[in-house]
Amino acid sequence: MSTTSADRPTTRETPRYGDRVFAGLATGAGVLILVVLAGVAGFLLWQALPALTAAPEDVRGGEGLFSYIYPLAFGTILTALIALVIATPLSVGIALFITHYAPRRIALALGYVVDLLAAVPSIIYGLWGVYVVAPASVPVATWLSQWLGFLPFFGPDPSASGRTTLVVGVVLAIMILPVMTAVNREVFLQTPTLHEEASLALGATRWEMIRMAVIPFGRSGVISGAMLGLGRALGETMAVAIILSVAAGVHLDIIGTANSGTIAADIALQFPESSGLDVNTLVASGLVLFFITLLVNMAARWIIARRAEFSGAN
Repeated sequence: MSTTSADRPTTRETPRYGDRVFAGLATGAGVLILVVLAGVAGFLLWQALPALTAAPEDVRGGEGLFSYIYPLAFGTILTALIALVIATPLSVGIALFITHYAPRRIALALGYVVDLLAAVPSIIYGLWGVYVVAPASVPVATWLSQWLGFLPFFGPDPSASGRTTLVVGVVLAIMILPVMTAVNREVFLQTPTLHEEASLALGATRWEMIRMAVIPFGRSGVISGAMLGLGRALGETMAVAIILSVAAGVHLDIIGTANSGTIAADIALQFPESSGLDVNTLVASGLVLFFITLLVNMAARWIIARRAEFSGAN
């Protein structure tokens, strides 16, 4: 006489001890991240409170906290956006070459080289920018000023030293290139093989296959990688502090002698010699940078979360 599944006794498996320990450790790690993030935000807010409540004439610069931080925030965002504009097409092109054009050995070697760029200290990038990129940018800046001087970004008086916002943007672009390329490469590799083969079977060339199948599939990944690179560029300190010739105020001219500073570089340069309310002012600017970077990374995670899972065959 056969027994059905309904007649069989059901036993409820108890979680193993190792599973419970691992689940507890994973939960604790997640909670710890939130606690650390909240602690950093609370510490910055507590240290910045004297500057937030101080009279405008007592704050560094004598014109109030907003007047001090606003030019720095503008310079931070401007240099990061220049880096993003330069690095995004480069990272997409490198990732496509590695995943769909280069032979396997060359692709592996090139992938290692790109990843190694992330291991170079930022101060090395700063020295490279001062002694190599800055002098080489002077003829380019002169040409831009001559032919595109009607735009507010290219003024009539380019810097003779080359230590400009444009050079900082170029150096930051090289610095954020590894993380953006790594994200794009992994996203392009996840493109369903069925989509690629179907495009080729219908007579599409390799470029047409990439344009119609690979790039649309990885669009959200490219955007999220760009946001992660933007977050890295916003917080860069030493390279910017070494290269940039800073002038007070907001300056749209990216090739001139007057350049808006960045929050991170200003903190690095001013903090050792500051005391009292000046320290609180620098911490307040750091709080602004903290929230800008947090918003950028939250936007990146939101874009990644919205990426729909592919339901077909790979």
